[in-house]
Amino acid sequence: MKKNILLIIVSFFLISCNTGLPDAKKQEYTKKGKEIAQATMKELGVNLIKQMKLGGPQVAVPFCNVAAYPLTDKIAKKYNVKIKRTSHKIRNQKNSPNQQEKRVLKAYLEALNKKEPLKPVAQKEEDKKIHYYAPIIIQQKCLACHGILEKEVTKKTDSTIKTFYPKDKATGFEVGDLRGIWSITFND
Repeated sequence: MKKNILLIIVSFFLISCNTGLPDAKKQEYTKKGKEIAQATMKELGVNLIKQMKLGGPQVAVPFCNVAAYPLTDKIAKKYNVKIKRTSHKIRNQKNSPNQQEKRVLKAYLEALNKKEPLKPVAQKEEDKKIHYYAPIIIQQKCLACHGILEKEVTKKTDSTIKTFYPKDKATGFEVGDLRGIWSITFND
């Protein structure tokens, strides 16, 4: 009963935040948000794959530690937005979710548990800015660094991860799990 009431409250909150944005604008910003998220994922993915080919997670993890933010910032500057990836199980403490992102993550997790589709959303929030949120789903190629310890994630990889991210919680995932969300804030 409590879970249903909480889901109704979360849904109401997400819907009520959307009331300040007409449908046409929601669609426009959802389309823009998707384009930006895909461009960022492509930029990060191409570079990450290159690092994995050079030396697997032992090369890719240190690369991500120093290069993920500059690569993301390059895309953000191009589109005049703020781009963030966050999760309910973060690796980098700098990516901790704010309160709204926690609500979005919770709503996506609940939808996933009910086998409902996870759709991106664009909404105007209390800060009067338009925000775009979209799920990031675990794929097979993600498991070398985000999978189950001693199954996909080796002890050596775990040790490398812990060297750069001592408070890492971003393992134990399986294909199809919610890894986190894209959180994009439009500056215009």
